[in-house]
Amino acid sequence: MSKTNFLKHLAAQLTDSLPAHLGTLKKDFEKNCQSILTKAFAKFDLVTREEFDTQTKVLLRTRKKLEELEHHIKEFEQLFKNKRTK
Repeated sequence: MSKTNFLKHLAAQLTDSLPAHLGTLKKDFEKNCQSILTKAFAKFDLVTREEFDTQTKVLLRTRKKLEELEHHIKEFEQLFKNKRTK
């Protein structure tokens, strides 16, 4: 769910909690509520689930590459150590 859809849904839920006889007030409240929520959430600097998942995958690939490089370094260190002892 995108940020915009989430905020619209949240504003609608808050509006639905108001009594039904407040007709036009509910529409104004929903509009203002969505605006306030959008501004408040923008300050939190949130990311979407898709962005988070993408960065998680990047991190996993980076971690794997780092582990491979560490393994190669250990192999080179061992080769160097063996050549020095000969």
